[in-house]
This record gives sequence, C-alpha cells and structure tokens, in this order.
Amino acid sequence: MRQTVSLPLRSALVVVVAVLGACTAEPPPRVFDAAEITVTEEARKVAIQSNEFAFDLYGQLRQKDGNLFFSPASVSAALAMTYAGAGGQTKEEMTQVLHLDAPDEQVHQGVGELVHILNSNGERYQLRMASRLWGLEGYPFRPEFVKLTRDEYGAGLAQVNFNRPDKAARTINDWIGKQTEGKIGQLISPNMIEPLTRLVLTNAIYFKAAWQDEFWKRATEDAPFHLSGEEQTDAPLMRQLEHFSYAETDDAQLLELPYVGNHLSMAVLLPKQADGLAGLEETMTAEKLDRWLADGKPRRVEVFLPRFKITSQLPLKDALKALGMTRAFSEDADFSGMTSFEDLKLYAVIHAAFVNVDEEGTEAAAATAVMMDAAAEPPSEDPPVVFRADHPFLFLIRDNRTGAILFLGRLTNPKSP
Repeated sequence: MRQTVSLPLRSALVVVVAVLGACTAEPPPRVFDAAEITVTEEARKVAIQSNEFAFDLYGQLRQKDGNLFFSPASVSAALAMTYAGAGGQTKEEMTQVLHLDAPDEQVHQGVGELVHILNSNGERYQLRMASRLWGLEGYPFRPEFVKLTRDEYGAGLAQVNFNRPDKAARTINDWIGKQTEGKIGQLISPNMIEPLTRLVLTNAIYFKAAWQDEFWKRATEDAPFHLSGEEQTDAPLMRQLEHFSYAETDDAQLLELPYVGNHLSMAVLLPKQADGLAGLEETMTAEKLDRWLADGKPRRVEVFLPRFKITSQLPLKDALKALGMTRAFSEDADFSGMTSFEDLKLYAVIHAAFVNVDEEGTEAAAATAVMMDAAAEPPSEDPPVVFRADHPFLFLIRDNRTGAILFLGRLTNPKSP
C-alpha cells in the first residue's frame, strides 16, 4: 500500500524546478545577432534579485558536505510563480526571501522579459527556460492567476488526476525529461503526490554550448587534486593557454571561461590555499561577485581545470524556511491568489541537478517539484598567469547579457558524483 503523509487541514502545493545545461564541441552554424535582443531594466533588476537569492540559498545548502550544484535562476522563477498567488504575511515573507522590491506587475514583467532573453539565443548554443502548472482536474483556480502565469511565465495549466499518482508523476516527469533532454527524468515519485495535492508548479532550464576556446584533449593528464590540506586524489586535469578575463585578491583567483557566442560564461573562483574554500564561501555575495567580475582584465592564462560531473538531489523546504519563508509551509499559509475554493499550503520544494564539464564544454541539469575579445598578446617575456584548479573551488554559469546566475555550485572532489 502506498504510504502518504496526512494533511488534514490544508490542500497541498508542490513546487518543482527542472534545469539542464550542456556544452558540445559542434555548435550549429548560424551566428546569433545580439542586436536582436534588448535587455530591459526590469530584466536586469530581476537578475540582480535572483543572484542575491542565489547566494542566500547557497549559504544554506553549503552546510552539507561534498560537491554541490543547483540552478538559482530556475528556483527563483518557480517561486516567483508561487509568489503570484500569495497574500498577506506569506507574501511578505516571500518578498524578503526572494529579494523582491518592486510592485507585483514589475516583478512578473521582469521575470517574463528575462525568460524571453534567455530563450532568444539563436543557434550558436541552446538555452531555454520553460514553465508549466499541473493542476487537479476540475479544480477552480482563479482565472487571473492562470492568466498571469501563462502570459508572463509561459506556464500553461495542464490538468492531471492526482488520485492516480503513478500516472500523474509519469506525466510530469515526462515533461521535465523532454525539457531537459532526458538529463532529469525521474524528479517526482508517486509517493510525493499526496491525497490533498492540488497543484504542482514546474520550471525547466536547458543550456548547451561549446567553450569559446576548447581544451585540447591530448593535453589532459591525471594529476593530484588536493581534497584538503592533507588528503588528495588523482583527477584528469584539462589544460590550455589562452587569453581570458582574470582577476585576483590576496586569497583567491577568478577566471571567466566564455562559451561560444560570448553570451554566457563559466566563472571559476579558486582559493589560493587548498583548504580555503570555506573562507571563500563565507564571504561571497552577489555584490562582491559583481565587483570581482568587473575587475577582470584580459590576461594570458595557463589554465588547469579538472574534468568532472556532479549530480545532486536537493529538498529545499528546510533551506527556504531557514531563510525566513516559514508561513508558506504552515497551516497559516495564504495562497488565496490561486483559488478561493479552499486553503492551500506548500509541502515540498524539490530540486535535482546535473553538470558535466569536459574539454568540449559543460553539460548541466537540475530540477525542483538558469564578453570578452582576446586582447593583444603580451610580450613573450611576460609569463602567463597560472590558474591551477587542483583543489576545491566555487563555480557558476551566468548570462553575460543580464548578469543572471543560471547555475551555481562547488567542486570538492572530481571523483564524487
């Protein structure tokens, strides 16, 4: 018999976000014309808010040992859809946690414009974000909520029968799998669907591109990767010598590796000490990252970067409650903007993620129930900067047009999943 959790007073919402990013060595031929895209102030503001939330959420998730990877852009978009139906103190708490400081209309318009920008990338690489609502068959959702999420988020409402949890879970998982090219396929299990489940909000992001400058596969060699000040393991270190945007402080180095088209890049934040990651995590904020990226200058850099994969399954309920979003999960939740038929509350926010970094590029995925020209080469007598990522580091993938952090994580062990 299928076990369920009793929810006697409130019907239930599940928030799900699906995310995938990828890089290949063979980008399609058409060159994207950046002039086709206008980045609005509303989209930039939403990106800033999402980035602030990203490091707040990272601060909670980093307490767990090991590798970490997730998509703050996707989580933000899914929670913004949920925010659209919130009221009272529930809405006030979500406003604070998500760093929303604009009228509702501007918030949702900004998210919609950011999604449009991310989805308008031509054929040099692939980047798309999609959303969908999965509601109980025949359930009376407010028309204005359905219209807002459809118009601004592109989230159509699909009706499912949650009384048949196997079929409902399969339907939702099939959609997530399609949006993430099969990288995230089994996010929701039938046991996650409760008797009082009324709505599941989903968001998926997919990214696929090649490095602007690929690593030469024959240069990759196994070398020590220092897990801490004393422990180490062997890992395949990729290598190349090229011009990149580079900055450093007394304690760390920052390197930007652009993807083809220069619209997106991976930023690697490397402590100078093998055991320095905790200190870097402790002090890193969205504002500090922006300043650091702005300080980057074109330098000739000899890069050593491990080839790695990370998979993660992250229940976010406790992290969101720790950030101050408590009422949404309680019997006092107010989601009256979604329906007047009965009271609703959140009972789960689920996130899964995947990333693969190799010589050709990066592949990344996640789910929950996201520019530089080479400068003239310096004189040959100037030695290149050495960026040797042979110990734990922080990394992120960002949209350079808006500044939005699509993926955020850390690598502590290249051999761990």
